[in-house]
Amino acid sequence: MSIRTQPAASSLRSWQRAALAEWMVERPRDYLMVATPGAGKTTFALKIAAELLAARHVRAITVVAPTEHLKQQWADAATRLGVRLDPRFTNAQGATGQAFDGVVVTYAQVASHPMLHRARTENRKTLVILDEIHHAGDAMSWGSAVREAFEPAAHRLALTGTPFRSDVNAIPFVRYEPDGDGLPRSSSDHSYGYADALKDGVVRPVLFLAYSGEMRWRTRAGDEVAARLGEDVGPDATAQALRTALDPKGEWIGSVLAAADRRLEEVRRTVPDAGGLVIATDHEHARHYARLLSRICGEKVPTVLSDDPKASSVIEKFAGSSARWLVAVRMVSEGVDIPRLAVGVYATTTTTPLFFAQAVGRFVRARRRGETASIFLPSIPTLLQHASLMEQERDHVLGRVIHDEDDLFAAERDMLARAEAEQNEAGLADGTFEALESAARFDRVVFDGGEFGHMTEAGSQEEHDYLGLPGLLEPDQVAVLLKERQSRQAKRIVAPVATSTVDFRSVADLRRELSGLVAAWHHRTGKPHAVIHGDLRDACGGPLVPLAGSGHLQARIDTLRAWAVARR
Repeated sequence: MSIRTQPAASSLRSWQRAALAEWMVERPRDYLMVATPGAGKTTFALKIAAELLAARHVRAITVVAPTEHLKQQWADAATRLGVRLDPRFTNAQGATGQAFDGVVVTYAQVASHPMLHRARTENRKTLVILDEIHHAGDAMSWGSAVREAFEPAAHRLALTGTPFRSDVNAIPFVRYEPDGDGLPRSSSDHSYGYADALKDGVVRPVLFLAYSGEMRWRTRAGDEVAARLGEDVGPDATAQALRTALDPKGEWIGSVLAAADRRLEEVRRTVPDAGGLVIATDHEHARHYARLLSRICGEKVPTVLSDDPKASSVIEKFAGSSARWLVAVRMVSEGVDIPRLAVGVYATTTTTPLFFAQAVGRFVRARRRGETASIFLPSIPTLLQHASLMEQERDHVLGRVIHDEDDLFAAERDMLARAEAEQNEAGLADGTFEALESAARFDRVVFDGGEFGHMTEAGSQEEHDYLGLPGLLEPDQVAVLLKERQSRQAKRIVAPVATSTVDFRSVADLRRELSGLVAAWHHRTGKPHAVIHGDLRDACGGPLVPLAGSGHLQARIDTLRAWAVARR
């Protein structure tokens, strides 16, 4: 008989010890644990599994995970606690190997043959661990399959670290209770939120660095539209402005990637192995972003694509290295454990609170006190709201609330809005939208529900004040430094600018000439425009281009021409 090695209770975090004691006293058949990403849900669940196996209260363990990659992570974590799980189990096998205490499967695997998994659950007294249980509500077929397969289980332990949605698909084995509007709302048995975890030093404080800028695109009707990213132009135009910003051929994404790399460089001064992750919309964007980042940081940047059979090995290699950047589409949005991730770029058109929370969860896992996470994102209202509500917990609500009982068309408008969103997605997918031009401007920092900073040019000293925050800071230190930088930036803005009598038409001409030379240098070197402007300010001094006089502008023009001659 093998000896099970388990972590002592003292090695568990305080919330894990409290929840474990609660569970072991009650031993409920169904239990929903809601804990913020990085808090240690996996260890909590596997500790229960080890205790039940050691006491022979159950004979088998089944873990259901969202993705194939997570199956191996669960098996590795289980081994460290003395529980042997088979991550390579297939439906074709039918039975579990004798060397294992159980298996790890995916929700898709269960949905493809629920009766097989029901038979396995009936044959041996089983604890079922449902990781990220909200996936059982992704489709009615998945929910039905999970219920069918695991209804006979002795115990079901459901885990989630992200906010539930409001929809009509009930999640199996989750308890619902009426809320103030009379709608069924999910009820957790134990909750450990981001605010609690931050207070305990279990997770990192997150700074969101938001970027706005001018966007220009062509609609399906052939009309050219211009708007500033984030301004109130309606949902359709906001979605199109976002896609313009994320277009790999535009300046916006290049400037933001360059800023993110500068932030990563600052963090690596105190956390040498800190890494960065870009979450992209699709495969094409991911490949373009990887090439852009390679030029910016001087390293080959790997990509993780969902259709690549080597994706899991790419993630594992990056997690164990000190490489700077990884670009992915969706594979690392949930559950994947890369603790050294410290800087992120949210470069995807997916803006739901669920996906946003999953993505942010990749960066919050703390290895030691003082580590911070920095996430760069487009300055659009939806994402800014998600960022400011990081500490708010959401339950799963069945149905939708109509706040005005007399508004007979509220539900119809809700359905229409969803239909229009689907139509817009289809229109963008079939090539009826064309991004023309984009430029980035640093907008603000969102931290702990507050906003800091004023809109300024990408590559400016004002932007650098925030990018240069130390990589190791306690949450209260972050707040103090942000307030200091905001105060300093405000003084620069209101301070009188010494000017001399100049020909303003000449200044306008010089700005246009400088802009043209910067564009030419960008095409020649691949450097983003914002980086070139920053290099010129470092070399020549002076304020931002909008505040620069003819002398400073002419100096930058002469310097750029000299660089061009020297490079021939």
